[in-house]
Amino acid sequence: MNAKQFAAAKAVSFVENDMVVGLGTGSTAYWAIEMIGDKVKKGELKIKAIATSKRSEDQAMSLGIPILSFSEIDQIDITIDGADEVDDQMNLIKGGGGALLREKIVASNSKELIIIVDEKKMVKHLGKFGLPVEIVIFGWEKTFEKLKSLGCIPTLRMENIQPFMTDNNNYIVDCAFGEIENPTSLHESINSIVGVVENGLFIRMASKVIVGFENGEVREESRVESL
Repeated sequence: MNAKQFAAAKAVSFVENDMVVGLGTGSTAYWAIEMIGDKVKKGELKIKAIATSKRSEDQAMSLGIPILSFSEIDQIDITIDGADEVDDQMNLIKGGGGALLREKIVASNSKELIIIVDEKKMVKHLGKFGLPVEIVIFGWEKTFEKLKSLGCIPTLRMENIQPFMTDNNNYIVDCAFGEIENPTSLHESINSIVGVVENGLFIRMASKVIVGFENGEVREESRVESL
């Protein structure tokens, strides 16, 4: 196994029978879905799930994991997802896979959000990875300019020769801010722009961060709420 698989295996150990499980998107979440599916097939685990993308939903259904909609549940027990960066305060940048809006909706409706990453994703300050921002197509050029006015170098994400389309039929702008000193303030500034749907900063949403290392070591960090 590799570092991502070690982290995924640890996260899956927290999944229990009869839970509603949020399934993330991306190269690390992929392994968690595969492992959950294997347990479901073997009859070792009985769960239902909500997926954060069409890709993850298709993967889960192919493995026999029952998929629900939000109208069928009150709350998600646990969500397992990856991240593009995790800082020392357990803030995240997500959205490299293009599913940040659905990922944030699922995360915000989960009792527990477990983030699984390899050691390379751990940073002191967020920002080396470009911050994805999901925007509506109408008037996107003006939204793009307003993002630029915040001090970043924005790039419209492309897929082949066409703009990348999210599962919600929106565009994504990848914003290179460099080191992000105040993620909370930046999150608010970006989301105040009309035309922005959501951005990839996940501020104090993770309950646990599980870090996998190539040597098989797994490190678990839990968020401690201040009184």
